[in-house]
Amino acid sequence: MSKLPEEVSKAWDNRKGPVVFATVDEKGVPNAIYATCVSKFDEERIIIADNFFDKTRKNIFAGSRGSILFITNEDKSFQVKGNIEYHKEGQFFENMKKWNPAKLPGHAATVLNVEEVYAGSRKLL
Repeated sequence: MSKLPEEVSKAWDNRKGPVVFATVDEKGVPNAIYATCVSKFDEERIIIADNFFDKTRKNIFAGSRGSILFITNEDKSFQVKGNIEYHKEGQFFENMKKWNPAKLPGHAATVLNVEEVYAGSRKLL
């Protein structure tokens, strides 16, 4: 597993709006959603709460890798790609339950493990 470069870690703390979380199905058909319930667990993992996943959950169970795209308050874009883990219990799930709004179901913690990182089109990792 890789770590977020310092530039991207700082940008994450300065992001605006929801992130775009993308997966693909078993035939390679992409699916992208807006996700507002996300948190950086550490420099190696980002957690997305599964509140209302459908196609996204199916894609994860089919073995999809994922991508998170976000923009900063300065309108700089960053993308993080990696493999995905799905947790319905344990440390990642408990962490998600702490920050996911209580009114939302929080079915599971979806963990994106950092493998590739881009600033715009520039590959950082």
